[in-house]
Amino acid sequence: MTGCVDMKHLLTLLIVLSLAPLAALGAAPSAGTNRLPSFSWERMPRYMHIRKNTAFTADEIRYLASFPLVTFEKGTGATESGSTEAGTLAAARAIKKINPATKVLYYRNVIVHYDGYAANASLTNIPGALLVGRNGNDKLVRNRVQAYDLTNGKLRDWWLASAKQVCADPVIDGLFLDGNIKVLEPAYLRDEIGEKKKAALVDGYTAMMQDARRILGPEKLMVANVLRARLPDSGMSRLRGFDGSYMEGFETAVGNVPLKDYVAKGLAAFQEAARRGFVIAFTAGLGEEENKEGTKNRQRTDEIRKSLTGNEVAVRRFQYLLAIFLICAEKHSYFCAHDGYDAKKSKAWMTHPSEFNRPLGAPKGPAVRDGYVYTREFAHASVRMDIEKQTGVVEWKN
Repeated sequence: MTGCVDMKHLLTLLIVLSLAPLAALGAAPSAGTNRLPSFSWERMPRYMHIRKNTAFTADEIRYLASFPLVTFEKGTGATESGSTEAGTLAAARAIKKINPATKVLYYRNVIVHYDGYAANASLTNIPGALLVGRNGNDKLVRNRVQAYDLTNGKLRDWWLASAKQVCADPVIDGLFLDGNIKVLEPAYLRDEIGEKKKAALVDGYTAMMQDARRILGPEKLMVANVLRARLPDSGMSRLRGFDGSYMEGFETAVGNVPLKDYVAKGLAAFQEAARRGFVIAFTAGLGEEENKEGTKNRQRTDEIRKSLTGNEVAVRRFQYLLAIFLICAEKHSYFCAHDGYDAKKSKAWMTHPSEFNRPLGAPKGPAVRDGYVYTREFAHASVRMDIEKQTGVVEWKN
């Protein structure tokens, strides 16, 4: 395949990186007053990432207000409030009335152009705002969605202004930035737009992220979907400009790299970033991964999972994800296991596993690794996780 990486070389690189210390990474940016979400080891630290195109009910708002960190996905409230911006603000205000301490993030994709935003109306005034492939195709994301041309300075100004407008409201605590991997993955869109354009796209993205940090100011959070083992350094160097990272797709291995090595590399990045004080929103699907035939692994940047079926499979998967999180978590790490982001379709929405009620306590030290088996001790729990077997056990002491 044109542009494919030498897989033997990539495999060697991944194994070396998983064993050697990660690239030097500075500590998380200095937090402004009350900028970071609240955190406690007393119980499982949790995160919520959700959307609902109509208004949340009173019970749902009370449930959301129990989380220290919440991201409202694209489309939130858009049907009822008229736009994602208005719907997100309405939901955030409702949460803050119950729990002012909950940190609420506003969702924006850095490259994918989604419908439902009021800001989209002014995008038509910017010539060349959207990417067009060399064959004339302007729906480059999954062959059905348009993408922003980040080489266009006016487009970047529009994106920044629209994000700033919503984040300026005091009920919004910061920005959730998605789609970073689509920009940073070297092969993604390279064949469609050309190598030079792809390089310029990365440069435009870099400038836009730097401007976003400056424009939002020191009191607003920036959490990006940027840590991923498919990148040479797992995205660690890119993390410097943000307050933290969302963690997903840690099992979507690239090419012929063994899944166990790919997962180990991604979790090493989670551990290192968390130790440096970065916020980690660990978000993983409960369903089985859906492998689509004919899809180039090097182009698969999104995690796709099947709907939940048997309860036994879901329980086993939940225990594995819980163990992974506890093996890696540090202060300001938060856990979310889900079966999709749509509140109207999710079977896991508004559920509260008994594990979340158990006393956890602080870790007694970092995890111990023996091959692909990891163990770690907490004040009230012992954790064992096996990447190769995809199993996890949390033994509660109380």
